Amino acid sequence: VQLQASGGGLVQAGGSLRLSCAASGRTFSNYGMGWFRQVPGQEREFVAAITGGGRLTHYADSVKGRFIISRDNAKNTVYLQMNSLKPEDTADYYCAADGRLGGLTITTTTSGYANWGQGTQVTVSS
Repeated sequence: VQLQASGGGLVQAGGSLRLSCAASGRTFSNYGMGWFRQVPGQEREFVAAITGGGRLTHYADSVKGRFIISRDNAKNTVYLQMNSLKPEDTADYYCAADGRLGGLTITTTTSGYANWGQGTQVTVSS
């Protein structure tokens, strides 16, 4: 599967951005999806995940209540709506597709994802 992330940019603290990740190459609804972020020199960290059908979601504590993950299986796209952005949200954001067929469970570790997008940069100024 190929993943193409977009939507990053520069925003002031308190602002919003919506990231998109378009997938191709397999039946999108059969797989869970996740968003991770990485600051240079640091490990990639979990942000949010969603099951294949979109019924279950899970968030890192640091973004809970501010970010919303969603998906449109008809468009093979997963989204990350980011609200009330903070300077500490500045990072490269990556979408990822779960490596397990079924899409019924949430995965929060990088090792659980088989395919990764190229990353989109988000910069939040104070």
